Amino acid sequence: MRVLIATVTAGAGHLAAAAALDEAWRAFRPPDTVEQLDLVKYFSPLHRKIHADGYLTLVGRAPELWGMMFGKTDRPEVARKLNRIKRIFPSKSRLRFMRHVREFAPDIVLCTHYLPLETLGLMRSDDAGHGSRRLRAASPLVVSIVTDFEAHALWMEPCVDLYCVAAEETAARLVARGAAPESVVATGIPIAARFSARPDPRPVRKALGLRDDLETVLVLSGGFGTGPIAAILAELDKVPQAFQTLVVTGRNAELRRELAVQDRKHPTHVLGFATNMHELIGVGDLIISKPGGLTTSEVLALGKPLFIVSPIPGQEAANSDFLLERGAAAKVNRVEDLPFRVGQLLGSKKLAEMARAARGLGRPEAARRVCEETFKRLQPAVETTADHPDA
Repeated sequence: MRVLIATVTAGAGHLAAAAALDEAWRAFRPPDTVEQLDLVKYFSPLHRKIHADGYLTLVGRAPELWGMMFGKTDRPEVARKLNRIKRIFPSKSRLRFMRHVREFAPDIVLCTHYLPLETLGLMRSDDAGHGSRRLRAASPLVVSIVTDFEAHALWMEPCVDLYCVAAEETAARLVARGAAPESVVATGIPIAARFSARPDPRPVRKALGLRDDLETVLVLSGGFGTGPIAAILAELDKVPQAFQTLVVTGRNAELRRELAVQDRKHPTHVLGFATNMHELIGVGDLIISKPGGLTTSEVLALGKPLFIVSPIPGQEAANSDFLLERGAAAKVNRVEDLPFRVGQLLGSKKLAEMARAARGLGRPEAARRVCEETFKRLQPAVETTADHPDA
């Protein structure tokens, strides 16, 4: 069996979900051929730069504009119209992706970004137009893996055979918008297998130079080191209770250097890009982060409470609402409100209640579930082909 995992660089979450599925499928069915594909590789240099930098610039400098665009396009009829308009214009990147799909000939395409769905839908309609039974039989099973707790309309395409979503509420939203109930499964958002087991915090604290007698606040900036991290640390230093801070600056080397030389009242450890996020989250008593779908899923899988600062309108606001409604998170809209709110939480019963709520929401086996649900839907076709090899 051949499995293509299609994604797009747009923040770190879509790539992380693709990597988690790659890991999970290879463990689930070792003999299969699995390939990850980032569609950005087919973009022109200018398109690649605009795509890679545009989203981060927009949400960083004009989050309200992003929120307006998110809301205006979050209607199935609008999303379909946008895709029809895009198909009118020739696209070299689309043609390159089509060519690769036909050459690789996957049985399954797992999509951790909505962009590949447009091209896969176009290919399926083209194949169906030929009226060939063989061409239709060769069409891969298409899986849309929604990487936030709210499913934007762009994740919905007629070519999708299976939707794997974060929670039952996400599934209900898709069904209300016209998806067939049997095609939607609440698997959770795929995360790496290392988040399935809680690491022993003692050796991690020792390796990082953390004290055992202080609570640890972990501040995450995301893979690209964005967000008001310096402002957050400045406000945390105003909290009267004793605690220690662990900061991850991602790939932002400049931010790491800037923070590392600053003196602070509370012990502060500044790290760059980390490959042991499961261990870092595991030693945190409170996690301060943007509520991206992947980060949120990793934090919930390890049963840690999340503190959300200034979520951007759109998917982060939706993720934030999901967590707040279920008692797994707290939120401030302005960093200057952090000292009072964090001071209230540290050492409190409320913090323990948030941790319990997080554990209840965690889905550490989500990547495996996606693989199992996908294979379950492909299995009848596989068995039919085995029984009738000439079909």
